[in-house]
Amino acid sequence: MAVPLTGSQLLAALRGEGLTVHEVRDWRRHNRNTKGPWGPVNGVVVHHTATEGTDGSVGLCYDGRPDLPGPLCHGVIDKNGEVHLVGNGRANHAGLGDRDVLQAVIDEEVLPKDRTADTDGNRHFYGFECINLGDGVDPWPEAQLLAIEKATAAICRAHGWGERSVIGHKEWQPGKIDPRGIVMDGLRQRIRERLDRPAEGPVATGTRSGSTAGTGSGSGSADGAGGGAPVSQESPESPESPVPPMPQHPPYEPFPGGEFFRPGARGPVIEAMGRRLVAEGCDHYRHSGPGPEWNEAHRKSYASWQRRLGFHGKDADGVPGRVTWDRLQVPNSRSS
Repeated sequence: MAVPLTGSQLLAALRGEGLTVHEVRDWRRHNRNTKGPWGPVNGVVVHHTATEGTDGSVGLCYDGRPDLPGPLCHGVIDKNGEVHLVGNGRANHAGLGDRDVLQAVIDEEVLPKDRTADTDGNRHFYGFECINLGDGVDPWPEAQLLAIEKATAAICRAHGWGERSVIGHKEWQPGKIDPRGIVMDGLRQRIRERLDRPAEGPVATGTRSGSTAGTGSGSGSADGAGGGAPVSQESPESPESPVPPMPQHPPYEPFPGGEFFRPGARGPVIEAMGRRLVAEGCDHYRHSGPGPEWNEAHRKSYASWQRRLGFHGKDADGVPGRVTWDRLQVPNSRSS
């Protein structure tokens, strides 16, 4: 779980992934936060709008409908592969979904079948509405598919999440079909490959204003910082850099070496590391929280931290290395 991105952080993450982004009206303050909590956030939901045309679709997602107030998502992805930001905070897009699906997203595991609608998704998920009629005939241009891949990867990269943090509305809420025509496992594979590479960097910016509401049915459901490139390769074997002499009890735990983090390893430094990861929003621990014994929850949480800092592939395997350890600043339990 993680603290939601600010408007500036969201905008920077999307543009940092190489997307053209338009800011729609007062999107930074447009939300449903008065109707319920926003966060902690755990993932991204992809939808189709069931509309056609950019202006009408963007206007609808900003304003909503009489029975479903906007924003109906955080961003609209048009057929040309451009993103239109319409909300920042809680949005009417995910509705009630399956708590087991949410737990699988948190754990970054294979999704179970969505069978129940008992958990507030508007609190936990970012949402992207993609312009498509959803009739099984309306095509998905490659530019649009690429933008969906980039937009969802941008949020995952900013939070240190993997590709399993991205789901379709049809995988969250029973009875939903969106995004119809997109195979979610295929999209997640594309996201995974993108996250294994550095972000593309920003492109030219744009501003959009004055969109008007459209007439489509939409797919919303009613209420009831990106990491940059790493400074050096992340590896347990990374050589030490010259450092000045440390005090007797330094404020932070020195890097214990990658070989320390192995099955069966145990100690207060591991628990302290886990608590720092939770504080940074890189939390793959279940109900009991981080403990003193190295386990898979520690590894997954640390992998999220590595991805947050811009590491990829084998350099984001969850085994601490010197660079990311120093950035985490694990408190030394012996320091005064």
